[in-house]
Amino acid sequence: MSALGPVDFGVYLVTDGALADRHGIGVLGVVRAAVHAGVRIVQVRDKDASARDLLALTAAVADAVGDRARVVVDDRLDVALAARHAGHRVAGVHLGQSDVPVTAARALLGPDAHVGLTANTLQHLAAVERLPRGTVDLLGVGVVHPTATKADHPPALGHDGFARLAAATDVPCVAIGGVTLDDVGPLRAAGAAGVAIVSGICAAADPGSAAAAYVAAWGTGPGHGAEAGPSGDGDPFLQADAARHGADA
Repeated sequence: MSALGPVDFGVYLVTDGALADRHGIGVLGVVRAAVHAGVRIVQVRDKDASARDLLALTAAVADAVGDRARVVVDDRLDVALAARHAGHRVAGVHLGQSDVPVTAARALLGPDAHVGLTANTLQHLAAVERLPRGTVDLLGVGVVHPTATKADHPPALGHDGFARLAAATDVPCVAIGGVTLDDVGPLRAAGAAGVAIVSGICAAADPGSAAAAYVAAWGTGPGHGAEAGPSGDGDPFLQADAARHGADA
């Protein structure tokens, strides 16, 4: 645990272009509204985009909100590196189990970048424990419930399954997969360091109001205090950095 207290990522927005276009808002509109409402970490995700198109989207998102939110790229380390090389405020990458190794991402991105990893089994967590301290900043753990935004998802964990995995690692765990407003409090009580939201914000007619509702639900959940999260006085960027570099050592 960091000397600054538990790392709190709060509400973690994962973008979905098809959902964001339903109401003619688009990814940039959703992201701007969500960050204005208190979201402090945004994952740019588009499984079907070319590297060039994903780079353009990532750059646009980073230029729009990178001064107020941590912007990371889903899966594509090459895109994250290219965006950072071009001077855009991209914090890092979130990788899946079949993507490039997190050790390579850390080596290429550097010690101050953000490296996230999807994990949904005890075996995944055991592999993380064998890595050098500070390799991974965040684990995306799920799915909590079945979700249409990830057709090939593993079996749903539920709140209890998430709690078991979160308790088995010291790396902050963000719950993902079918998370609704009603799940936010129970997941925080189960040890979540944040909740990742896709359709709950991206598909909303008013994504700003939807994001604000999730932020409020997180802020009133168990463990809320002055040191925690975007709705408290603590800075999650600084908390994550302290956790990575072993401030409690």
